[in-house]
Amino acid sequence: MSVAAIMLTLLTCVLWAGNAVAAKFSVDTIPPITVSGIRFSMAVVVMLIWCRFERCTLRISKEQIPLILIGGFLLFSQIALFTIGVAESNSSHTTLLINTFIFWVVLSDHYVSRLHRLNASRMIGIGLAAGGAILVILTKPEPAGETPSVDEATLLGDILLMASGFVLAVKILFTKYALNKMDTGPFMAWHELIGVVFFFVVAAFTEDVQAEQFTTPAVLGLVYQGVLVAGVCFAIQAVLLKTYAASQISMFSFLTPVFGIAFTAMFRNDEMSSWLFVALAMIASGLFFTNRD
Repeated sequence: MSVAAIMLTLLTCVLWAGNAVAAKFSVDTIPPITVSGIRFSMAVVVMLIWCRFERCTLRISKEQIPLILIGGFLLFSQIALFTIGVAESNSSHTTLLINTFIFWVVLSDHYVSRLHRLNASRMIGIGLAAGGAILVILTKPEPAGETPSVDEATLLGDILLMASGFVLAVKILFTKYALNKMDTGPFMAWHELIGVVFFFVVAAFTEDVQAEQFTTPAVLGLVYQGVLVAGVCFAIQAVLLKTYAASQISMFSFLTPVFGIAFTAMFRNDEMSSWLFVALAMIASGLFFTNRD
């Protein structure tokens, strides 16, 4: 990879790493499903601009409608679990647990699609990540040297975040299948639009939204998620994938939780157990080994 490509890949890692912190600022005051709906409304606008720039049609056939409906439902399910999980947990747990999705993808590639077989490196990576995820859940702040114990305050959120990672893996695999049946632009735009409809319908019946909830940090968090993550990251990855293999781009993904913990320390001031940093090292190492060729 060229130096420019490496720098762009690192930029996407940094932007993705900040997503958990941005989401936490938003759900501090705005109900989580509403946050998701607004975030992906912005993402749809970004996708429409991208489709116009790439001159791709948004027309779809009757055979493709089930694909975008299923994709939209998976998007709704994954992001709803993620955003509610963020609200019930904290930024440090979020940035570590959501990155475990790659291991579900690796296992599915081996046992379901059989596109990539498990090897020693991937098995080591999955083992490290599984151990790291367990430690994240056992990261109630304790005095140095103490045995970690379950943090009941974040347990529900942690479980939802793990579930979100699993659904994200399912969505990634389904997206791979769907993109064999239709172009990237229309699938991304339409399934995100379907997801937005789900978000706002559910929010209308389950959440009470008030104007005063839209504080400056919450709005900035929404813009970060909707424009920088859903917009800039997608555009950069789309450009890089025209020249480089997905494996070359994903090899830097182990840095995402590292940057994420750094952002959490800088902007959220979460209490962190020393065991959390052990979990960070295990998950980051797991990502590295999993993405090795």
